[in-house]
Amino acid sequence: MKNSTRFYLINILGIFAFLCIPILSSPDFGEGWQLIYISPFQKSFVRFVFLLLLFYTYYYVVIPKLFLAKKKLLFFAFVVFAYLGIIGITNAIFGNQRFMPRSKGFPNFPEPREPSEIFDAQILIPYLLVIAFAFLIKMSNRLNEINTEKKIAEVSYLKAQINPHFLFNTLNSLYALTLQKSEEAPNAVLKLSGIMRYVVTESNQEYVTLDKELNYIKDYIALQKLRLDQNVILDFKIEGEPFGKAIAPLILIPFIENAFKYGINPDAESYILIHILIENQTLTMSVKNPKAAHSIDEELRTAEGLKNTQKRLDLMYTGRYNLSVFEDEKVYEVTLIIDLQ
Repeated sequence: MKNSTRFYLINILGIFAFLCIPILSSPDFGEGWQLIYISPFQKSFVRFVFLLLLFYTYYYVVIPKLFLAKKKLLFFAFVVFAYLGIIGITNAIFGNQRFMPRSKGFPNFPEPREPSEIFDAQILIPYLLVIAFAFLIKMSNRLNEINTEKKIAEVSYLKAQINPHFLFNTLNSLYALTLQKSEEAPNAVLKLSGIMRYVVTESNQEYVTLDKELNYIKDYIALQKLRLDQNVILDFKIEGEPFGKAIAPLILIPFIENAFKYGINPDAESYILIHILIENQTLTMSVKNPKAAHSIDEELRTAEGLKNTQKRLDLMYTGRYNLSVFEDEKVYEVTLIIDLQ
């Protein structure tokens, strides 16, 4: 509640301060309330109102929907047409005239407006500053949101990977391998070590190389296989070239973890299908599993985890991902497509 009140208060004060600029900078400021009847001031004030509206348009719509979505041509087209629109609308309302500053004892004398008004610093500079300010605030807030969500994800998955349930299952499997004197035991220990190291260190980065993220997923699945019964069919494959590409860390694993958590039924034949396809700069991951019995509490926790993951996708891949979920009484399937550019 306090944060929302602070947000609205800052916006109100900002709007008030911004609209004071044409008043305080007017050469006719000394005229008092008569200022509102002077045509050049009216024109200047209306333009600042348009600039104020454009600031919020850039912040909430244009920057996230066009610039961050890699639609640069549409973005720059909007910048140009919005600027020309301000000039055109105000000229249509107040006329295309320039007024000389008012001096006591002399009336205002209009002079013809030069054709090069589009380069007039009195409107061009404030317009560019509005765009720059909207960018600055948007990127700052977005960076804070990304860092916050990343920290939440890091803590969440750190707990998920090294919680007692995961460790006990893995260590029990390792213990069984050592009793059998299996050659897989040392390799399994290395995989567990690699998983914990990745979550603690590599995931601190905003982006990691795609091959590292996929190796982490391979190690996670390899350890999960240790506890799978023979009645579980696991089909995991990666197609395409991951090298030279980057991805947000821990952005894929929630959907895979969800399949292992809820797709295995010890009393019936189960299957988990995990397919990852890399084509040029596009990654497509499909995860499919049957719906096994599970508690309501676990379902709510998983739903919240997937919701947080989608929020990270919104922040990191604005307009560059597609997440689709198919679900019925028996099957749960999720398909995630990410533009890695």
